[in-house]
Formats: sequence, C-alpha cells, structure tokens
Amino acid sequence: MNSPHLRNAPGVEFCFPLVNASCLRKDRPMPVVFAMYMVMTVAIVMTMLGNAAVIASIAHFKELHSPTNFLILSMATTDLLVSCVVMPFSMTRSVHSCWYFGDLFCKLHSCCDVMLCTTSIFHLCFISVDRYYAVCDPLHYITKITMPVVEFFLLISWAIPIFFAFGLVFSRLNLIGAEDFMAAIECTGLCVLIFNKLWGVLASVIAFFIPGTVMVGIYAHIFTVARKHARKIGTGPRTKQAESESTMKPTARRESKATKTLSIVMGVFVLCWLPFFVLTIVDPFIDFTTPEDLYNVFLWLGYFNSTFNPIIYGLFYPWFRKALRMLVTGMFFSPDDSALSLFPARS
Repeated sequence: MNSPHLRNAPGVEFCFPLVNASCLRKDRPMPVVFAMYMVMTVAIVMTMLGNAAVIASIAHFKELHSPTNFLILSMATTDLLVSCVVMPFSMTRSVHSCWYFGDLFCKLHSCCDVMLCTTSIFHLCFISVDRYYAVCDPLHYITKITMPVVEFFLLISWAIPIFFAFGLVFSRLNLIGAEDFMAAIECTGLCVLIFNKLWGVLASVIAFFIPGTVMVGIYAHIFTVARKHARKIGTGPRTKQAESESTMKPTARRESKATKTLSIVMGVFVLCWLPFFVLTIVDPFIDFTTPEDLYNVFLWLGYFNSTFNPIIYGLFYPWFRKALRMLVTGMFFSPDDSALSLFPARS
C-alpha cells in the first residue's frame, strides 16, 4: 500500500503514483520486462492466428461440416476469445503486478478467465464422448451423434461455465472466510481472483478434475477397443469379409488418427492446466503464501494450451494443413472452393 515512508523510499514504484492507496509496481530489470512481453505477445499472436485459421477452415469448407469438427470449431472459438479478451490484459498484470483497467473490468476479466477455461474442458469432454461412439460403436455413430445432439453439447459447454463463472465472481462466494486476507492486500491497481478453501476445491473439482477423469477413462477405453480392432483386422482370415474390411480400413484409419490427435489435445490440456488447479486447491491451505511469479507461471502455462491446440491440428490433420496453404496462397477465396475435397483418400 502507498504509505508515506514507502513513497519516499528509493527505487519504490507504484501502479498509480498520485493515489495514496496505490499498489506497489513490480520492479523488474528492463531485459526481463522485454523478454516477458516478447514471449507473451508471441503467444497471443500465435493463439489468435492459429485458432482463427481453424475457425475459417471448418466454417468455409463444406466437407468439414461434421459433428466432431463443429465441436472443434467451438473450442477454437473459445481459444480465440482467450487470446483476445483474457491474455492481453493478464500480460500487463503479470509483468507489472498492476491492473490499470478498472474494478468492473477486473471482475469481467476474471469471469471470462474462469468461463473460457471451464468451457474448453467441457468441449474436450464432449469431444471424447464423440470419439467414443466413432470408434467403439461406429455402426450407430451417425444416429447417436447428430447435429441436435451436438447443439445440446454446445449449449451445455457454454451455458454452465457462464453461469458458474459470473455467479461465483459477482456473488463473492469465493471470498467468504478470506475477508481478512483481502483487506490486508487491498489497494488501487489490484486484480486477483482469490478462492477460499471450499471454493478452491469445488471450482477445481467441477471445472477440471471430474471432467478430466471422465476423459481419461473414456480415452483409455477407446484405445483398448482400437487395439482390439487393429489386431482383428491384422490377423483376420481373408474371406468374403476381406472386401468389406478393405473399404472400412480408410475410415478406421481416419477415426483412429483423429482419436489420437484429440487425445493429444486432451493430454496437452491436462499438462497445461493441472499445475494451476493443484495450486488453486493448495494455496488457501497455506494462507495464500504462493509467490506471485510462480502463480503467473502456472497461469500462463494454462493460457498456452490455447496456443498449442491449433499447432497440434497442423501437425496431425492433413486437411488443416491443406486448408492453411489455401488460406495463405489466396486459393481459399477462389470461386466454389468451399466444395473442394481436403482428404487425400477421397480425392
């Protein structure tokens, strides 16, 4: 807090020098500040461009209008919003430990942060359900995963996180029992989201651990079934079924590759967000003594998940690489290109 003896101390900086109750501004060497801004800015730009390319590709090409891809489209929209609404403002706060955008926008930013994180993992959970039927029950996949079902998935993926995030932050339920700590650190230029012991556990369990455990269980079962199918196809006798198997192999290979890719997306998500959610649970029980820089490292590791997703698509999805080449070369905007085939097996 901006007390008189601190104001005159050499080397001490404040977020708002003319405000008596200003927070202290983080004093970092200029090379460190420059490096932090460079890394975070590159991450923001890559997140914007990568997810915008995924959205444009799926929305433009008719061949990509499938239930799975609409879920991916919605998740890419979530990641794009993270890069536009959350990351730029968190960058300034992380570098300088100051919030320059007002109390109301602080609450809105915190709401969007919680909402978009929860929305991402809900999408991944429903994508795992989609993959389960595609691999484990392919004969009924078309009848079970229909567009109305996907629309219901999307409604749940967005509505529940919005209600959860805005309800929690504006009701201040997360601060019950932590009032003394908040009063001790209160100052102008502060924007932190504090969870008490109860909501630190509940928020992490609801937003991360329960759906994450469900996804791990589903994918473990999918891989078991996929291995069994591969052994049957590889060792089965060449009978009258050989012709039908040969026609199913390209589809099976595509589904298997898509499942592996989405599993990597899920795995990266877990690795990126697990440290943050563990810290969210632990921090209230150690009286909020987690170093600020460590908290920011874990927070930005979570944000980087939104950067990694389109990179994973580019590495493992040939259709995305082809669509991206068309976008870069200008062929994307040629007449009737939305009907072009992006799948080599179908060309």
